[in-house]
Amino acid sequence: MALRLRPLRDDELPDYIEHARARYTSDLEAHAGLSSEDAQRKTEVDWPRLFPDGALPPDNFLYALEDENGVRVGDLWWAKRPNDAGDPSGFVYNVEVWPEFQGRGFGKEAMALFEQDACTHGITQFNLTVMGGNDVARGLYRALGYSERAVFMSKDA
Repeated sequence: MALRLRPLRDDELPDYIEHARARYTSDLEAHAGLSSEDAQRKTEVDWPRLFPDGALPPDNFLYALEDENGVRVGDLWWAKRPNDAGDPSGFVYNVEVWPEFQGRGFGKEAMALFEQDACTHGITQFNLTVMGGNDVARGLYRALGYSERAVFMSKDA
């Protein structure tokens, strides 16, 4: 396997935003325990902050994941942002391998590409958030050496 990162083109950004927004809402329902209405409300608050005026903010990096034949197999979005101590870190907002390409090691390879790219920007700490019910992603990140530093838990009455 030989994935490569290709910066997402301006003409691809609107479709990415629409797809990622819908996936975010769906993930909030499926993995974060939010109702459909609550997930939609949260998305409506979060998304304008993440893509102000429909644009990629500074220090955000959005890539198409392409295989050795130039076929787009998914996307990777990360940002340079401060960690809890205020030091620069690389934060993965989204890594997605499309369903028809899953099970081929592309997720693992995409994370390695993220870490390499972040290092070229002077980043030495890598962070991400995984929704609680997403056991497949949690297992992948653990296998790649990521550790859970905090776990948000809740219970409904």
